[in-house]
Amino acid sequence: MATTNRRTAIKGILAGTAAIGAGSVLSAYKCNDHEQMSGKLKGNINHAVCRWCYGDLSVEELCKAAKEIGIKGIDLVGPNDWPTLKKYGLTSSMCNGAEINLTDGFGDTRFHAQLHKQYSEMIPKVAAAGYKNLICFSGSRRGKTDEEGWKNCVEGLKPMVELAEKHNVVLVMELLNSKIDHKDYQCDHTAWGAELCKRLGSENFKLLYDIYHMQIDEGDVIRNIRDHHQYIAHYHTGGVPGRHEIDDTQELFYPAIMRAIVEVGHKGFVAQEFIPTAKDKLASLRKAIQICDV
Repeated sequence: MATTNRRTAIKGILAGTAAIGAGSVLSAYKCNDHEQMSGKLKGNINHAVCRWCYGDLSVEELCKAAKEIGIKGIDLVGPNDWPTLKKYGLTSSMCNGAEINLTDGFGDTRFHAQLHKQYSEMIPKVAAAGYKNLICFSGSRRGKTDEEGWKNCVEGLKPMVELAEKHNVVLVMELLNSKIDHKDYQCDHTAWGAELCKRLGSENFKLLYDIYHMQIDEGDVIRNIRDHHQYIAHYHTGGVPGRHEIDDTQELFYPAIMRAIVEVGHKGFVAQEFIPTAKDKLASLRKAIQICDV
């Protein structure tokens, strides 16, 4: 009888705890839903959205929707689309178009000549348009040690960083996971990227901390943000696993992550980079903005 009572009691405690936990999480999202209806954003986060996640919309359609939601920037668009962004009063929050691809990057000396040509042309364009951030990549490891990767990246990036300094542009290297999506990518941990920042020693070279990617490869997201925030210029979101909506269907609690980003004094952008699964993709985007608007 005693054993039965203990089991019953434990089940009751666990059920109650689960209910409280679920209630607290749901209340957080419920609050955000209420704010969503009001159409007001708090202003603590500079919201952006990645263009590639909405390929079924034209740039014009995405800009129009972004403006209505309260989004300030569009990520990963090049010069051809900048006039459309300007038409809607939006910024190109993370410019692209100078990179070769995600695998052939600054970590391999074979690609330095081509990268120097392309970044030398793009950096002045970014500056002339009044934008700030230009994405870059380490590329694949291809058997190189960490030390070899750092050495090659410093060699390749140093002249481009010097050019970026002259134009007040920031080269931003993205952290990508090498476990699932980008096998063999070298800049796959925050500490690796932070060490590269230290070696280059310039405010014009920073990291793009992709929350989705770093949750997969290292976890401990909030601690890593707090420990390395001085090297981070930009953030991307995405639900884990699957890179879909960032609501309570996935394992990360984005309101807490966003509060950490605000607490460390981040003044750059947080861009939504999840792939919507809902039929109404813009509704998913609107909800994601509200979840992150702490």
